[in-house]
Amino acid sequence: MPPAPVIDIRNLCKTYRGNTTPAIDRFSLTIPEGAIFGLLGPNGAGKTTLIHILCGLRSFDAGEVTIGARSLRRQLKEIKPRIGVVPQDIALYPSLTAAENLKIFGTLLGLRGTALKERINALLAFFGLETHKHRRVANYSGGMKRRINLIAGLLHNPEVLFLDEPTAGVDVQSRNLILENLKAINRSGSTIVYTSHHMEEAESLCTQVAFIDEGRLICRGVPAELIRNAEGCASLEMLYLQLTGKRLRD
Repeated sequence: MPPAPVIDIRNLCKTYRGNTTPAIDRFSLTIPEGAIFGLLGPNGAGKTTLIHILCGLRSFDAGEVTIGARSLRRQLKEIKPRIGVVPQDIALYPSLTAAENLKIFGTLLGLRGTALKERINALLAFFGLETHKHRRVANYSGGMKRRINLIAGLLHNPEVLFLDEPTAGVDVQSRNLILENLKAINRSGSTIVYTSHHMEEAESLCTQVAFIDEGRLICRGVPAELIRNAEGCASLEMLYLQLTGKRLRD
């Protein structure tokens, strides 16, 4: 039997006030437990809006969403402790050190004392930042800030981790480290939902992907199978162009 869906989205709709075109248009999708699932599309396709809805950060107009068999409309308080969120924008206090930032975020997540300190130290070591934990974040490179941003979403060991463009603006070395660590986090039991317009990255990272265009689901599947079954396509980027007439990169 296939894995049970950890996320079930049915006929989801969202239109921003003042707009006539929906940001999310009758969108339905299931995401299986244990997946690294890529939501792929160019900027403006609706990826961030969808992530914000799934995290409970933005309302929606119609449809139904369940996460871990809990209704997003009716059971958001029960869902929130089970999910981790890493936004595209760096959400850190630049004047504080990495350790101080993570202590604040951990406390907000309900962690305290020795357990919080040990979790912070373990994740800093895992991401290669243990020796930098007492440096102010303002003095970090872009890649280091991305890693701290990611750690903040992992402190409470979430069942589902939402990542919005987690490698945006980082160097190749930091990107590779982040991607390898995400694979290890997934192996430890977290389902990962990840947005990107970097197709080579998604091909190497994701177990399944879904293409989004103008708030609608275009197709979904295993990356290698989608490429193999598409005539004349050697990559996800070529497939997206074939299906939508649009390039994924700016």
